[in-house]
Amino acid sequence: MAALATLLAALAMIGPFAIDTYLPAFPAIERDLIVSPVQMQQTLSLYLVAFAVMTLFHGTLSDSFGRRPVVLANIAAFALASLGCTLAASFEQLLVFRALQGASAGAGIVVGRAIIRDSFEGHAAQRLMSLVTMIFGLAPAIAPVIGGMLQQALGWRAVFGFLVSYSVALLVACHWLLDETLPHAQRQPFRLRPLARNYWTLGRSIPLFLISSAIAFNFAGFFLYILSAPAFVYDVLGLSAADFPWLFMPGIIGVMSGAYVSGRVAGRMTQPQIVTLAYAIMFAAAAFNVVYSAAAPAALPWSVLPIMIYTFGMALAMPTLTLLALDLFPQNRGLAASLMGFEHSFVSALAAGALSPMVSHSALTLAAGMTGLATVGWIAWRLYRHKQSILNA
Repeated sequence: MAALATLLAALAMIGPFAIDTYLPAFPAIERDLIVSPVQMQQTLSLYLVAFAVMTLFHGTLSDSFGRRPVVLANIAAFALASLGCTLAASFEQLLVFRALQGASAGAGIVVGRAIIRDSFEGHAAQRLMSLVTMIFGLAPAIAPVIGGMLQQALGWRAVFGFLVSYSVALLVACHWLLDETLPHAQRQPFRLRPLARNYWTLGRSIPLFLISSAIAFNFAGFFLYILSAPAFVYDVLGLSAADFPWLFMPGIIGVMSGAYVSGRVAGRMTQPQIVTLAYAIMFAAAAFNVVYSAAAPAALPWSVLPIMIYTFGMALAMPTLTLLALDLFPQNRGLAASLMGFEHSFVSALAAGALSPMVSHSALTLAAGMTGLATVGWIAWRLYRHKQSILNA
């Protein structure tokens, strides 16, 4: 189980690496390509939009052609897109290759979820999902550190060169170690009418939409800080590029701890109990964040401690919520994972393009943004519970 968890986590890490490694290089890219901070934000927004759109198809393709071919093809595409970013001679070229990175980066996490549910049942699946989340949690912590070191030592192009190396190494590992988990007998026909019917069935599923919303908005409460990292670290906290770990490390400690606890309580607490506890933790962190940010100037460690507590609750809930969503449609787990990934990415893109620019100027507005996003996630969870109670009555 540990070997599979490591491989699936490495696949899921492609997304955070593609975002977080180049954040410390924003000023250098702006100077080199002669663009404004607003234009640089487009490289993130366009990536997220492409990521969101393609997540609609990664899982469906894996339902028809198998998990392994889809994973291998997308890793290869990501490697080529990363090479294009490394060699980009203009801002326009960088935008094109960032979009291609986004289009291919989501396959790992989407198909990986389906692989877990193909391979394991019940509490074993939750434990594996928790283990993957725990290992995956390293990515946002180490990515900006790697990016900052490469930027300072070799320049911003070396950051994208690292992504080329990582994806090539991962492609080789998956070629040799990743087994196919979807038998031919269980694959869905790749024909327009059945595909359209499946998309229509799952796309109008209110329970799937509500669980996906809970996952997406819970994560967005933390992702808002990742998106606002340059402003939060440089302007709000008054730190330097070498100090990015002060933002990322507490959050990732929370993710890894929450995922670990999620695996430990599997089978000891019911799924609703786990999610209820998780929201209590998230709201406690959000409340402290708002009160402190309103009463005192931003400072370490108090401005980042709530992020760690919040991500603990977020990671505690995520494996349970993910499995609840996948179990709604056992014959279309890939498509269900795709729709979950699409909503997750769409909400993240909205947070990047609309919310982050509005709230990144102060600790209080960021805290309010975290609280609002968590509240939307909680409302979605409560509506899901209400709907399920009616169906089970």
